[in-house]
Amino acid sequence: MTPSPARPPSTAADGGRTPWGALRRHRPFLLLCGEQAASSVGRQITALALAMLAVTRLDAGPFGASALLALTYLPGAVLSPLAGVLADRARLRTLTVTLTSLQVVVVASVPLAEALGSLALPHLYVVAALSGALTWTLSVALQAALPRVVGPEQLLTGNSALTGARTTGMIGGPALGGVLVGLVGASSALLAGGAAYAVEAALLFALPASLNRPAEPAGRRGPRLAALREGLAVVRAEPVLRRQVLAGAGFNLGSGAADALFVVYANRELALPAWQLGIVYAAFSVATVAGVLLAGRFATSVELYRATRICAVVAALAIFLVPAASLGLAFPALLAYQLVFGIAATVWAISMTTTQQLIAPHHLQGRVAGFAQAALLTTVPVGALSAGALAAWLGNVPVLTGAAAAALLAASCFWLPPHRTGTAVRPPAP
Repeated sequence: MTPSPARPPSTAADGGRTPWGALRRHRPFLLLCGEQAASSVGRQITALALAMLAVTRLDAGPFGASALLALTYLPGAVLSPLAGVLADRARLRTLTVTLTSLQVVVVASVPLAEALGSLALPHLYVVAALSGALTWTLSVALQAALPRVVGPEQLLTGNSALTGARTTGMIGGPALGGVLVGLVGASSALLAGGAAYAVEAALLFALPASLNRPAEPAGRRGPRLAALREGLAVVRAEPVLRRQVLAGAGFNLGSGAADALFVVYANRELALPAWQLGIVYAAFSVATVAGVLLAGRFATSVELYRATRICAVVAALAIFLVPAASLGLAFPALLAYQLVFGIAATVWAISMTTTQQLIAPHHLQGRVAGFAQAALLTTVPVGALSAGALAAWLGNVPVLTGAAAAALLAASCFWLPPHRTGTAVRPPAP
């Protein structure tokens, strides 16, 4: 099945008002925004606390820290296609509430294990893997939910607003996580992460009951294998999606390697204090706000696919600032990296997600999102584990430089000699 490239109408469905003007009074969409903010706080605190526990409390080296990151992404790479089938066929509201409630239990197991005196590195690995499986399954489900909540002419604005809501949590999340780690310890800080997930579950429970109607009616369902093939056929048949997925997967190989070494590199080689590390992470969130504000106008003016091409290269070039921090002025260099990378990566992500949602058929939104997410996540643990192993042999700076080069090479795939990439997907003017 070959879907025709989507061209949403140029007029808003709310009688001439702007898409954002309608979304501000759209209760289900506002609940999704609140969920994104709460989820972001929970993820930021959890990621920072787990990494600090592994490095400072349990003496994990570069490979150990890389394995922790890899286990966060690996379940998404394996399970995302199946999560797509589940999202298309399940009661979405019930599914999202269940996934988020399980996150509370998984995260809370760490402070419980410490209280019992049984906390060990394998426990953190299990928590990272389970939390990753829940996070990425929820991500697919929410990507499938948005086109059922807003109209096609509101998708670009909706994705920008949801990214902005995530950023609201990301700005305070790392700083809050750093403060909590300093005051009560990394393990106890995870209790705040669990509380954020509980708020997220309550917001999802308030979504309309209409989301519990499966996108794919029971009468037209075939075997799961055939359902997976149907979703894969959309990605393979549409050149725009295919090139986005291939370039994004290669980019994530390099950026995943850099992310895996970032905490160990900043903590041990650059001797960055915890408060500076928290500010560096928060700088990415501030940059994301700028990316959210730029995404709609930029993607509208240059068209979505071209916005992806430009921002991919800029984001890859920014990664070179990480190894450059070892030459001096480490704190400003890492701040600049997070700011430039944050803006470019945000516009890229919003453009790519909107393109995908515009192209995918209604009853296949989950499967298309699942296959795209699986491809993008598969290379992250590969890059993370490779970086950990190579850094123990070559050192952090050479591996970080190679990671940046790999990301740039992948992003450059967008600029290979012209070929047919389908009709340009252009959103309506804001």
